[in-house]
Amino acid sequence: MPPEICPHCGADVPREAKACPECGADEATAWSEEARTDGLDLPDTHFDYADFVEREFRGKKPTPWGITWFWWVVALVVLATFLALWLR
Repeated sequence: MPPEICPHCGADVPREAKACPECGADEATAWSEEARTDGLDLPDTHFDYADFVEREFRGKKPTPWGITWFWWVVALVVLATFLALWLR
């Protein structure tokens, strides 16, 4: 028995239809549980996000490239401002 709504495209499926009238999905292509999840490379239900982050970054915290330059520029502007005020 087909679903009321096609899990592939979301169109309404008539009660006695053998395939979706919009996308053509049927039991072999989109209605069976195996067809919906087979080959999608989804993570398991016991996916550990903390472990994934540790494996990806190996304990390093990513630092944006420009952040250090930003603080150097700020320091130079503050220093120049103090020098300009002191020399007056």
